[in-house]
Amino acid sequence: MRAASARRNAQPEEKTASWPAGVSTKPVFSIGKVVERVKGEYPTISVSKLRFLEEQGIVTPARTASGYRKYSAADIERVRFCLSRQRDSFLPLRVIREQLFKDTALLPAAASREIAND
Repeated sequence: MRAASARRNAQPEEKTASWPAGVSTKPVFSIGKVVERVKGEYPTISVSKLRFLEEQGIVTPARTASGYRKYSAADIERVRFCLSRQRDSFLPLRVIREQLFKDTALLPAAASREIAND
């Protein structure tokens, strides 16, 4: 009971150090907004593809107390990086994930981040 209350009152969490540097890690975009932002350059992007990229460890969106995904600008850049490597270099997700985390010791946490429901 106490943990649920703490999650509801939690402030938006930002990742500490991740790629790309200098891009906001504040989780503010819904999954639909991410698709809208990326669709112009990558027309085949879909909500299900974003969920798949999450399952594969490419992005780790924050979660609201009610379970909704919230993406940061950094998450969107990671999605763009992944999609460009798939399209331009035909790289598998395993290799792309390794490239994303090559310069940091951070790997996506198994547990999702949680944020307050706005």
